[in-house]
Amino acid sequence: MISVSKLPQTGTTIFTVMSALANEVNAINLSQGFPDYECPAELIDLVTAAMKNGYNQYAPMAGLPALRERIAAKTEKLHGAVYNPDTEITITAGGTQAIFTAICATIHPNDEVIVFEPAYDAYAPAIKLMGGTVKSLALEPPDYRIPWEMVKRLISSRTRMIILNSPHNPTGTILRKDDIDQLSIIVKNRDILILSDEVYEHLIYDGEVHESMARYPELQQRSFIVASFGKLFHSTGWKLGYCLAPAALMQEFRKIHQFLVFSVNTPMQVAIAEYLKNEETYLSLSSFFQQKRDTFRQGLAQTRFELLPCSGSYFQSVWYNNISDEKDTDFSIRLTRDFGVATIPVSAFYSKAIDYHVIRFCFAKKQETLDMAVEKLLAL
Repeated sequence: MISVSKLPQTGTTIFTVMSALANEVNAINLSQGFPDYECPAELIDLVTAAMKNGYNQYAPMAGLPALRERIAAKTEKLHGAVYNPDTEITITAGGTQAIFTAICATIHPNDEVIVFEPAYDAYAPAIKLMGGTVKSLALEPPDYRIPWEMVKRLISSRTRMIILNSPHNPTGTILRKDDIDQLSIIVKNRDILILSDEVYEHLIYDGEVHESMARYPELQQRSFIVASFGKLFHSTGWKLGYCLAPAALMQEFRKIHQFLVFSVNTPMQVAIAEYLKNEETYLSLSSFFQQKRDTFRQGLAQTRFELLPCSGSYFQSVWYNNISDEKDTDFSIRLTRDFGVATIPVSAFYSKAIDYHVIRFCFAKKQETLDMAVEKLLAL
């Protein structure tokens, strides 16, 4: 007997499709968001040492206390927010698991969740699996700013959660203080949770401030904040992240977490706890990636693409109206097959596949990789 699909409209993610195509035709892969360079050698040595020293069994369900304490200290220093490492921080198997767990823990059938599109494709399926309703609001290029008056119209008695992502994937935009002010007005005196996807928190440029929900007590008290060590330390394959939330919310989060994965990579937790003692390991990331962003943008400026703003993340979006009137999916496939550079069509991040003729490149790559990609793109 064939069972009825719980996600009948969901297929293979665009990231898998484009990376597979890149491998098939041996194209430069600027599609999926992962580095093509090694994570820090010191961190690998620390993991190796942890394994040799016997840290190879289950970690505590919530994560190693030493790592949670480091995260608490880091968050307080950067944002002035106090989190109890025992009751308000949980180590997760990557940012996506934290997102799924937060949604699973709090969304009930017929609850409404506001999602801003283009959106990371893990949000909507998790909401639907819990019986919730996705209330999507499409943002437009070039700046993809949130129209807060429209958000107010989406609010109803069934609104349970608003999902935010800053710095934003795929657009590279960030929340600013006026966004925070508008958000605070909307949720005040309402039973609305916030799921804040902050996995690119340290990849923010031009002296801008990362407006974390942790910086604002009235938002912090209703927020799940998701972060990623994979994004932080160039080690996406380790699948290690964490979630911050007030104790009452974290209690519900852990009820799901314990049966979803229970606990995650012990030796890597040991290593990262030690590695985080040096603040420069994360404070230097902004300048590291801004140099890549600036160089890549300079190269792209010589092509026929039109650059969109990039204030954060390691993604650069461009318009290709000057090159083709093809659908962005068709253009992305042709770019991969015929010119040897794989990208992601941004319409894939919209539930209705809205096509603004925008594609996304990942610049978390070696300099020679980016140079070769630009050289190929100049042929367009």
